[in-house]
Amino acid sequence: MNEYRQLKVDLGTRSYTIYIGSNLLTQANLLPQYIKSKQVLVVTNTTIAPLYLQQLENNLSAYELESIVLPDGEQYKTLSYLETIFTRLLEVKFNRNATLIALGGGVVGDMGGFAAACYQRGINFIQIPTTLLAQVDSSVGGKTGVNHALGKNMMGAFYQPQAVIADISFLDTLDERQLSAGIAEVIKYGLIRDYEFFEWLEENIEQLLQKEEQALTFAIERSCINKAAVVAEDEHESGIRAILNLGHTFGHAIETGIGYGEYLHGEAVAIGICLAADLSRRLGYLNNEEVGRIIALFKRVNLPILSPKNLTTAQYIELMSVDKKNIDGAIRVIALEEIGKATLPMGVEMSILEQTLNGYQGV
Repeated sequence: MNEYRQLKVDLGTRSYTIYIGSNLLTQANLLPQYIKSKQVLVVTNTTIAPLYLQQLENNLSAYELESIVLPDGEQYKTLSYLETIFTRLLEVKFNRNATLIALGGGVVGDMGGFAAACYQRGINFIQIPTTLLAQVDSSVGGKTGVNHALGKNMMGAFYQPQAVIADISFLDTLDERQLSAGIAEVIKYGLIRDYEFFEWLEENIEQLLQKEEQALTFAIERSCINKAAVVAEDEHESGIRAILNLGHTFGHAIETGIGYGEYLHGEAVAIGICLAADLSRRLGYLNNEEVGRIIALFKRVNLPILSPKNLTTAQYIELMSVDKKNIDGAIRVIALEEIGKATLPMGVEMSILEQTLNGYQGV
């Protein structure tokens, strides 16, 4: 039997386990313990379905199994495609004891979770994330939702899964660009609350890029430990959980402004974190050496560090004004007091924000 690690997300009656290991779909008793009835809908996409859907279907052959294959890409994370999931659930007459399994990356997980939260006011939900980004971030914590042309993830719900199964063997088929995008979120955890992890990443980033199993397992587990701790403290993002969005206010503006799908989420976040580091320096927190270390690490992962040339400061400000962290119209951006410690300033002066947007040139 293959060994795997278990990590609990402690949310009282909504607590659940994250399983981390290789070839977890071959574990005969792992999934069934979280399935409530014979009715199971698998939501996946056109990239993942040819690779892993048949294996999952074989493992669940005893169930009344249906599947829906969505197009792959952030541009399809919309209400109209969400409706196709509802339509399938209704066509096959699934009831409120049904289980929805999200087999895919962050888009599939977000849409599958939102559908599970809404269908008959909530059905059973299991996350099987297939990308590094989804395994360390989007599958953990219960955030679900879809995009709108005017803003990313502006319609959604907090809805926790019954379990998250992070199968590292899925990463064997992940291309270099998607892998790097996932590492952007891994770096984030070191920056916001885990300086020792950031140092480990500086020393071991090449092992992650080479998909060494031991390094991947450690990075995924350490990232999930960090996220689980923050989510347990603030499930609905009324306070400390906002630090998980380091770089995301800038990053979401890039994704919305340039067009969903042009930048991978992790690529936009990488640029956003570099901008947040520059802003933190201008706020008097970070010094030049610390900003340089942050940018250098993203460069080693072959991630973009500079803003798109065709996104103006005025466009940034307009797009950043549509953000869930904002209060009374004031733009709120996560900053770094130091590497390993994030903070959420009550408000950033527009002049300083504009200095970063106008003056940041990378290192």
